[in-house]
Amino acid sequence: MFNSEFNEFAKNPKLDLYPEGNREAIDQVNEWIYPNINNGVYRCGFATSQEAYNGAVADLSKAMDRVESILEKQRFIAGDNMTEADIRLFVTLFRFDEVYVVYFKTNTRSVRLSPATLNFCREIYQTAGIAETCFMDQIKQHYFTSHPNLNRFSIIPEGNNFVELMEAPHNRNEL
Repeated sequence: MFNSEFNEFAKNPKLDLYPEGNREAIDQVNEWIYPNINNGVYRCGFATSQEAYNGAVADLSKAMDRVESILEKQRFIAGDNMTEADIRLFVTLFRFDEVYVVYFKTNTRSVRLSPATLNFCREIYQTAGIAETCFMDQIKQHYFTSHPNLNRFSIIPEGNNFVELMEAPHNRNEL
């Protein structure tokens, strides 16, 4: 639905992020990325027991390792072309080091320390139209001030300027 329903409002209505010939691969990666990474960070951050947290962070760590392994061998998560699976993954990875590692205790992995994943993020970020939708200060302000049970005084950590890392050249076209 999101691939075509809003084409009348789109700047690039011919962009197909869910191509017919790649849907099976896209659906397969989404089946494990969503529960273990996209939602996995929330499972870690909102765990109400050590057991729940331990299970969630183990699933997240395994999935992050799987992403790194895949992206070492191929340019995008579901094949040779950017798809909606890459966008889904990117939005979580973009927030990962600056927000989720700190706020949701997902510190077993880091995008900045995962070379293939970092370069993948750089490529997505540097794709026309993406960077201008990524507002790290706004993202951090939202997360760190929205949940008083996690951050009573709404302190926003300085961070390590992940956006600057996104602006460095990537090497994804070598794959």
